[in-house]
Amino acid sequence: MTRRLAEVARYVGVSEATVSRVLNGKPGISDATRASVLTALDVLGYERPSKLRGERARLVGLVLPELQNPIFPAFAEVVGEALAKRGLTPVLCTRTVDGLSEADYVDMLLDQQVSGVIFAGGNYAQAAADHGHYQRLLDRRLPVVLVNAGISDLKFPTVATDDAHAVDQAYAHLTTLGHERIGLILGPRDHVPSSRKLAAFQRLTGAVDDQDDDTDDAPGGGLIKRTIFSMEGGHAAATRLIKRGTTALICASDVIALGAIRAVRRLGMSVPQDVSIVGYDDSPFMACTDPPLTTIRQPIDAMGQSAVKLLLSEIAGNAVPTDELVFEPELVVRGSTGAAPSAPSAPPARRRTRRTVTA
Repeated sequence: MTRRLAEVARYVGVSEATVSRVLNGKPGISDATRASVLTALDVLGYERPSKLRGERARLVGLVLPELQNPIFPAFAEVVGEALAKRGLTPVLCTRTVDGLSEADYVDMLLDQQVSGVIFAGGNYAQAAADHGHYQRLLDRRLPVVLVNAGISDLKFPTVATDDAHAVDQAYAHLTTLGHERIGLILGPRDHVPSSRKLAAFQRLTGAVDDQDDDTDDAPGGGLIKRTIFSMEGGHAAATRLIKRGTTALICASDVIALGAIRAVRRLGMSVPQDVSIVGYDDSPFMACTDPPLTTIRQPIDAMGQSAVKLLLSEIAGNAVPTDELVFEPELVVRGSTGAAPSAPSAPPARRRTRRTVTA
């Protein structure tokens, strides 16, 4: 008991007497301190006193933004298998438009006395989003790992793909094929991974990130378009860029890239003869699309395994560095990229039909 009191007190940063008062249900302890002590018991693997114990398993929250993008189910499979091999059970939490928010899921996971949480593609990646629930996790000292780049204020360990190198690879591939007018389709303006891709693209091209996205006479003007992460967003953004004369597009996700391919076809053109498309993720089945998608592969298996190892180290009470663990992406060349057309592509003029009116 003495060893347990000392370890929990050291973990939370309070006295052993405070821990004892919490375990014995004594008054005079703030709710925040009580919650931190109980969380420390869970994290360190100690059983709660019977009067403070609910039904508890060794649970780990896995919070994802969606399941429609196939990269997230693939990541969940890697993390779930790695956790199960270590005797932990993943609790999958997926946000929906009209469903629970990320903050709601955090409250639920805390109520379930989880031992830790892994986030992928969450609010932490958007500077303008609500981050209050992350502070609650920090206050509780609950082990947390983030997957892919987030805002700098959150001091959680992070595993991330090198977004700048991804753009370098895609751009070098397209210029080798002879493309000179290359467009970039990104996520929202406050999305941190998109911002890193943008910085790399601007370094390579000098392109201007115009606020209104309508200025074509600036150096590199009209080459950058922002949208939401969906096929519809990719379709709309690609349509505008192709009408501005781009012959190749680098997309911030495979789903956006699929929307871009659809846009090319709706404009009466073809991939890659008129426009080349590069995606990002190498989601499952991208080799089976028509044409098979050239994309930047995120090392999902290595990243998922590393996220679990970091979380387990935190759960064991070890100090884990909060610096990003950066993984190198890989260019996977398939059929959606080809040599630049001999002249800048433009959508074919719409053919007018003549109607004959008879009396």
